[in-house]
This record gives sequence, structure tokens and C-alpha cells, in this order.
Amino acid sequence: MYNAQKLVQRIKNRAKQKNVLIRDMLSACDLSINAISQISDKKGLSSFSLARIADYLDCSVDYLLGRTDNPEVNR
Repeated sequence: MYNAQKLVQRIKNRAKQKNVLIRDMLSACDLSINAISQISDKKGLSSFSLARIADYLDCSVDYLLGRTDNPEVNR
């Protein structure tokens, strides 16, 4: 089972590593400013939105979901 809090924390940590503000990332991904809190509230996030965030942060969706500790994208 996936953990919403872990997902949010990984997004925030990766954004910090990349020196990206969360609001700028969400805006660039065409997501509302509330998208991160909606994940925490268990409302979830669409797969397309999660993929946009991963692409913006230059990491894999698997990394954000906690399925791997390697943020690199396998292309």
C-alpha cells in the first residue's frame, strides 16, 4: 500500500534538492496550489498529475511513490 504522507514528503524533498518552490512546480504542472494538501487528505492525485510532477522534478514516479530509493529515470 502506498503512503500519502511519504509521497508528499518525497515531492517536497526532491523539490528542495532541485531548489524548486512547490508553488512554482504546481503552476508549471498546471495543478492547483491545493494539490499537495489533497494528497495528504487522501483525495489522491491522478496518474497524469503525478507523472507531470515527476517529470518536472526529473525523477521517476516509482521514486515519488517510494518503490525505489533511486530517483533516476530509467529511459
